[in-house]
Amino acid sequence: MNTSAPRILYVEDEADIREVAEFALEDEGFDLLFCASGQEALEQVVAFAPDLILLDVMMPGMDGPSTLGQLRQLPGLAETAVAFLTAKVQPREVESFLALGALEVIAKPFDPMALPEQIRELLSRGNC
Repeated sequence: MNTSAPRILYVEDEADIREVAEFALEDEGFDLLFCASGQEALEQVVAFAPDLILLDVMMPGMDGPSTLGQLRQLPGLAETAVAFLTAKVQPREVESFLALGALEVIAKPFDPMALPEQIRELLSRGNC
């Protein structure tokens, strides 16, 4: 991670969840970019150069796992830390998300008060 504010890309199709996350993270010292779809993330991610990508699993069009697959093919993103946010947190599901290369799976609905610390912990574990 560089010495500037950690750059967090959050990909989430539901506007109300993006708003909650933005409210939880806006004053926490992160540089934030929110995208409403996997396609939007693919269009903006290289220029933003995130330190951590938070990906919703269930999105219309391109879901989180598919988005991750596409992101990994872009320049400079093969090793970027990724965490999935999902209500699908049965052990087998979590195992499959981790096998895709996710650093963590955060259960939804997430706790807005705990999210900043969860992100700091992920940044300390990732290649950030």
